[in-house]
Amino acid sequence: MTPAAATREKRNLAATAGRWSAAHRRKAILGWLAFVVGAFLIGGAISQRHLTNAEMGNGQSRQGLEVYTAAFPKQASEQVLVQGRDGVRAGSPAFVFAVEDLVAQLRNLRYVSDVSSPLARGNHALLSRDGRSGLVSFKLAGDEAQVQKRVAAPLAITADVQATHQQVRVEEFGEASSARALNASFSHDFRKAEYTSLPITLLILLLAFGALVAAGVPLLLGLTATLGALGLLGPISHLIPVPEGMVDSIVLLIGLAVGVDYSMFYLRRKLEERRAGHDGDTALARAGATSGRAVLISGLTVMTAMAGMFLAGNAVFTSFALGTVLVVAVAVVGSMTVLPAVMSKLGDKVEMGRAPVVARRRASGESRTWAFIIDRVLRRPVISLVLSAGLLVALALPALGMHTVDPGTVGLPRSLPIMHTYDRIQAAFPGGPTPAIVVVKSRDVTSRGVQNGIAKMTEAVVRTGQIGIPMSLVVSPDRTAAAISVPLAGTGTDSRSDAALSTLRTRVIPSTVGAVPGTTVYVMGLTANSQDFNNTMKSHLPIVFVFVLGLAFLLLLLTFRSVVIPITAIILNLLSVGAAYGVLKLIFQDGYLRSLLGATNIGGVIDWLPLFLFVILFGLSMDYHVLILSRIREDHDRGMSTADSIAHGIKSTAGVVTSAAIVMVAVFSIFATLSAVAFKQVGVGLAIAVLIDATIVRAVLLPSTMKLLGEWNWYMPTWAPNRLQPVRPPRGRHLPAH
Repeated sequence: MTPAAATREKRNLAATAGRWSAAHRRKAILGWLAFVVGAFLIGGAISQRHLTNAEMGNGQSRQGLEVYTAAFPKQASEQVLVQGRDGVRAGSPAFVFAVEDLVAQLRNLRYVSDVSSPLARGNHALLSRDGRSGLVSFKLAGDEAQVQKRVAAPLAITADVQATHQQVRVEEFGEASSARALNASFSHDFRKAEYTSLPITLLILLLAFGALVAAGVPLLLGLTATLGALGLLGPISHLIPVPEGMVDSIVLLIGLAVGVDYSMFYLRRKLEERRAGHDGDTALARAGATSGRAVLISGLTVMTAMAGMFLAGNAVFTSFALGTVLVVAVAVVGSMTVLPAVMSKLGDKVEMGRAPVVARRRASGESRTWAFIIDRVLRRPVISLVLSAGLLVALALPALGMHTVDPGTVGLPRSLPIMHTYDRIQAAFPGGPTPAIVVVKSRDVTSRGVQNGIAKMTEAVVRTGQIGIPMSLVVSPDRTAAAISVPLAGTGTDSRSDAALSTLRTRVIPSTVGAVPGTTVYVMGLTANSQDFNNTMKSHLPIVFVFVLGLAFLLLLLTFRSVVIPITAIILNLLSVGAAYGVLKLIFQDGYLRSLLGATNIGGVIDWLPLFLFVILFGLSMDYHVLILSRIREDHDRGMSTADSIAHGIKSTAGVVTSAAIVMVAVFSIFATLSAVAFKQVGVGLAIAVLIDATIVRAVLLPSTMKLLGEWNWYMPTWAPNRLQPVRPPRGRHLPAH
């Protein structure tokens, strides 16, 4: 080893932290346990502050919801479908008796108000055109959490009326009832993912290490890091609120993945050093100075990528950034502190509980399969580069035709009974379950001028042919706001709905109620939310890209003292992300293998997924890239030639990278089995990208690119500061790794 390289190893932060941890094992282990338990208990006691629906929105739809929320009492809109069976129509006695029974019982409920019957005069919009169906609408008082509990009473009445009146169908759908059913479904899905991921991860780790104790260490770090991060999220969420349930799942997904990865990198290097003949303390110190340093750099790079979501312009992405940066930071701290202490405490007992066949194979050193592949890649780097890059470009090309959509209710699990109700309401009352809401704000919305403007808007929407007759108009108690429910053509998120919304916003409203002096008009609802969100993503995406790529470049530049390494790393990672986009488009938009996954056709890729996948995949790709490059650079600093350091560095890390990737692919794939199409797309996108990255990119594209670049890999302009100049190994020396 060169003196400069040796000095850097001794002085790096990870090595110092590892030495302290090994020397103060009791403090490190008890301190970590105290932190995790304390954070989890405090987080549970404080609980999380959740984003409101308005805070999760963008643009005009967010402004409209803020006005609506401030002006109107907190309440949820509910509808009960009453639909005749076997020839029973709206005027039939069976239909009338069922509606009257339902309305009478609902009006007796404490938190129910504004019950509207399709039988009442002037409520013809609540009767379907075919005369078979009617809607009983009502309001349920309370905030988002309260209405999900209070809706149990109307649901019970609906079930009772259905049991009494068999000649008609009686089913409820609305904001509170759907949220209640979907939250129960998602909670079941998350429990399934948690219970399935842990044993699968343990099994893969057992195959990776060949010993039960060694397999349990990474899993424990991943779990404790996740619990600690979730605990910290409680108090922090009172400063930066998070969406209910969503961030917890992302934290679990990323925390388990990186926690397992980092401990695998560290532990495998320690075992490797022991097998090379070093005593336990020396092996642990060398692992800290090398793999520990790689973990620290990797964690910083991953956090840099995740932080890009802070600039996405949406509160949900801000909370995603908070959760992912937090859990990666906790995992890195755990890797630097408690992990060396645990390894020092266990010593060689870390290999207890050996699986004989697997253990013997792991003890043999480098993976023969990867060594075989990498040798041939390095022997023919041009062919390998052209073929692997060509394959990734071919996979990425379909992404050029990717269409992003807000799945709305279409993307929700169709197996749920409440979604069957939604489909029946949508068929009988197109646009009814998810109408646009026109919010009118004025000093007095009951004044003649505002009312005339609303009447003109009603006449104008009917003439368009794209918009239905307004179903309801409500005025706030202080008369400063009015809300008009306007059905749009289409499903709510398709091109017909988008066109209808555009007509409403740009043609109808400006020429009618929007022209009334002193009046401000907003349009909100599912279609408006989707369109405003997409516009925000389009305007902020370039900012996120520049931030993530720019900071990643600087971090890798400072770490590897080369301008070529960061550029190639960014290009390779973008190729793997592009390939993942292309596969997503082929599956979920074009339909290849979609039925095999049991996914609903929503017409494209979910609108928030491309940006989310970019930052997550870029971060996770850098995870492997930093580990491999750190080993290559380490060997090069020891005196190996560039060609030899590439071969040895990639071969020696191929096993741990493959094992870590298999863990990630397995955990992510579990999400592809969940019921909602959003989870399926996230799971497939992450799993495919990690698989591509750990195989084609790391085993073929990376070595062939570095082999062709040769000494240019370490290029740094001569005018750069001395501390950025690369360490030059002694000329003519080709030292072994140990």
